[in-house]
Amino acid sequence: MAPSSPAAATPAIRVGEPSTTTAPASSSRSVSGRWLAGVLAISLASATFASAVTVGVLSGLASVPTAVTMATTPATSPATGMPVSITTDSAVVAVAESASPAVVTITTESAGQQGFGPFSVPSTGVGSGFVFDPDGLILTNNHVIDGATTNDAITVAFQDGTELPARVITTDPTHDLAVIKVDATGLAAIQIGDSAALKVGQLVVAIGSPLGTFTESVTSGILSATGRTIQVGSQTSRQAATMTGLLQSDAAINEDNSGGPLLDASGRVIGVNVAVATSAQGIGFAVPIDEAATIMAEARASSGTT
Repeated sequence: MAPSSPAAATPAIRVGEPSTTTAPASSSRSVSGRWLAGVLAISLASATFASAVTVGVLSGLASVPTAVTMATTPATSPATGMPVSITTDSAVVAVAESASPAVVTITTESAGQQGFGPFSVPSTGVGSGFVFDPDGLILTNNHVIDGATTNDAITVAFQDGTELPARVITTDPTHDLAVIKVDATGLAAIQIGDSAALKVGQLVVAIGSPLGTFTESVTSGILSATGRTIQVGSQTSRQAATMTGLLQSDAAINEDNSGGPLLDASGRVIGVNVAVATSAQGIGFAVPIDEAATIMAEARASSGTT
């Protein structure tokens, strides 16, 4: 097949790319003036055609900026007309800033044993929790404080480094929940959300003290499922216990995250982190916050807070 002429190749060049041509290999035969004139004529025609195509393309591009502008312009608020820019990163940052001051690390004198079975519950003795009432009420998991020998053995550490003793107010072993109290007022508290209104796929943020060392660690993910049933190893009885109605998320949680809050994008607590699958990655579970409504109300009533 004969090679394409330069004129035929020009229209196929992509817009914006420079036009490059390769000089033909030299021939040992002489070139007649007529053939040279023909080549010159073809070259002139090619240049003219290329210019026309370029002008046409540039003219066509003149109508593009409107579409491009629509694609890159931020959304505007109907109320103010001001640009609105919301990203997943900014939502996680906002949740971390608002909730972290209310998240605490809880330690006890007697640490429990390592869990067993396909799912593990973080060890007793070290865990997380969060202030839900500014007068010192803290929600956590029952297994976090269950190994404490006395109330004096429970210590709560806050974000600013303050450490206070705590006492147990009430427990709910069925849902692995407990409320403890420190003698303090005016504490930063996290708002309580509604776990019944959750949608699978929505953003969730977990905050806690994994391994008891990395305090106020923040991770994020999505709500993977609701209504999950799992079996966990009890730290004290060494027997398997069944937990139902749990939230599943892929927000990274580890040992001693237990008792920490699982929050939605607005910074409200939607669950209490309780367990993690040991045979997989990205499978964590939390007790829906609605299950804690009764125990929180009981704690407020018994401690005299509002």
